[in-house]
Amino acid sequence: MKYTKTKGEEKEAAKKELLEGIKVMEEQLGNKPYFGGDNFGFVDVALVPLFYMFYTYAFAGKFIDDEKYPTITSWARRCIKKNSVSKSIPQEAIVKRFLEENGLLHRGD
Repeated sequence: MKYTKTKGEEKEAAKKELLEGIKVMEEQLGNKPYFGGDNFGFVDVALVPLFYMFYTYAFAGKFIDDEKYPTITSWARRCIKKNSVSKSIPQEAIVKRFLEENGLLHRGD
């Protein structure tokens, strides 16, 4: 949350910390489709809402993408295909509209 509530150097430090966390998630996921291996499990369920928040930051700050973080973004797409996940998070268009209405879309540095 520090990323959204800070500016300048403090914002850059928060961004770096967030991206380091995503890198750790990528390393832990490795080549597995889900954090528990072949099956969608507890860790995935716990991380989907957190990653969705990161995904929102990607819209606002344009710094989480397939090129930089292919493992975690692929994992997120696999999770979104799960009916239980897709029904429990807002649709991308709704998130974008919210960000636009609140002046947050593409504002990040």
